[in-house]
Amino acid sequence: MALDPTLRQLASGKNFAAMTTLMPDGQPQTQIMWVHADEDYLIINTETGRQKFRNIEADPRVTIAVFDAENPYAYAEGRGRVVATETGAPAVDSINALSQKYMGQDYPADTSNRVILTIAVDRVHRNNV
Repeated sequence: MALDPTLRQLASGKNFAAMTTLMPDGQPQTQIMWVHADEDYLIINTETGRQKFRNIEADPRVTIAVFDAENPYAYAEGRGRVVATETGAPAVDSINALSQKYMGQDYPADTSNRVILTIAVDRVHRNNV
């Protein structure tokens, strides 16, 4: 199923996302993240040692709200689940592509424990877009 076009457009631009996962006790945890999208999925890159990744391994449900950098009142929120993860060279290539998008250079830190999170969106809410 194709990703909502507004959400895809925001995620493909130089806009930040707030990603919410669920902690082991059920409490939400939210982080500001770099984001990207293809035709069907939202793409997030993180490290395998992060709490958010452990949260996703236990419960793949996530919410991703992508804000328009020029008008933060305009956003699209996607609710769904992580349907695939990928480590290794593809994850390193992914973080470097995201870093080029947001910072104009390859990722400056250690990339040995990167993981791509592929997110299928089931529900979308838009505000002022």
